[in-house]
Amino acid sequence: MAGCRRDALLLTRDKGQSSVGSRIVVTGVLFGCIFALFTGVPTPLHIPSPSKMVSSACKSPEQVNALKVDILSAKEKNSELKKQVKDLMEKLRLAEQGKGHAQEQFVVLGESHKAGPFGTVKGLRTNPPVIPDESVNPRLAKILGEVAIYKELIVALANSNVKEMLQLWFTNIKRVGIPNYLVVALDDNIEEFCKSNDVPVYRRDPDQGVDVVGKSGGSHAVSGLKFRILREFLQLGYSVLLSDVDIVYLQNPFDYLYRDSDVESMSDAYGYNDVFDEPSMGWARYAHTMRIWVSNSGFFYIRPTLPSMELLDRVATRLSKDPKSWDQAVFNEELFFPSHPGYDGLHAAKRTMDMYLFMNSMVLFKTVRKDAKLKKLKPVIVHVNYHHDKFARMKAIVEFYANGKQDSLDHFPDGSD
Repeated sequence: MAGCRRDALLLTRDKGQSSVGSRIVVTGVLFGCIFALFTGVPTPLHIPSPSKMVSSACKSPEQVNALKVDILSAKEKNSELKKQVKDLMEKLRLAEQGKGHAQEQFVVLGESHKAGPFGTVKGLRTNPPVIPDESVNPRLAKILGEVAIYKELIVALANSNVKEMLQLWFTNIKRVGIPNYLVVALDDNIEEFCKSNDVPVYRRDPDQGVDVVGKSGGSHAVSGLKFRILREFLQLGYSVLLSDVDIVYLQNPFDYLYRDSDVESMSDAYGYNDVFDEPSMGWARYAHTMRIWVSNSGFFYIRPTLPSMELLDRVATRLSKDPKSWDQAVFNEELFFPSHPGYDGLHAAKRTMDMYLFMNSMVLFKTVRKDAKLKKLKPVIVHVNYHHDKFARMKAIVEFYANGKQDSLDHFPDGSD
């Protein structure tokens, strides 16, 4: 009896500890249930109920010590269960956040593939998008969230020097019914002009290096800025169809993109085998080269991938070191030059757009308008990049394709003086 009272006193002394332990045990059971719900596997933890623990007041010292050991073990398992539940919740959150890109990422980064029969194998070329980082520019992220559709939009840079063309540019975009476009205003006048015409506009925060060129620079200088400015769009996870303002929109270009490459751009042609003749070499006189027409840096679709961002960084860096260089030449050198000793080329996937759907003004005025069949084709856009009298030709293009005036292009010469 005395032993029983001694055990009772020991139990009373440990009452507060046991009570806390009981609450911890109950919490552990609760988290164990949550864990079992997430994993589909019943928890193996078996914990004695508090009532049984209290009713064991008259047990031997060895039994009491065993109960204490059980409590300590339960505490440890409870802590582990909490960690497991936290990890599962985080995995669930990440899965929900990334489910839109999961299939595309698996295609590129998934398991190794077994090669199929001859003629059936195709290489992977679609790089996965970067993880969006809204901390880069929260204000721009908010604007893009309101303007973009399926995380893509048309973007144009403009200052007051191109105000007249800008108006014709967005007027035709509205006429076609394209809602996802944005003007990056490089001065106050353009910002107010866009707002007064109900045109989505974004004015960057003050930046001395950009603002000086943006407010007073000519077309080539302003064109060079886009490689710095576009980087934030890509970091935020958006695909951008970069557009100069000397472009007439006749259809929605998003209906004609492939989206299988890092960069998809318009060009004059696709390329051919160019043979160089050197008679002094005798029987080896004919050297074969590949002639590839440059990609137009005034109209291209760029996806938010690491190679795309590396391209922008490379071009922006070279332009900053040599302001007199032409942005389109630098853009193509970085895009196409292969790796060789002393130089690591860019590993980016490239696609050239259909030259008759995404048409430049040389193709239009030198070829298309003179061909009865080609004249019946309605392009997606026409880029007036080969002529100085841009505004007059832009208006004539609208008359020809949008208003049906068949002779509106006739009085222009093939080229410009």
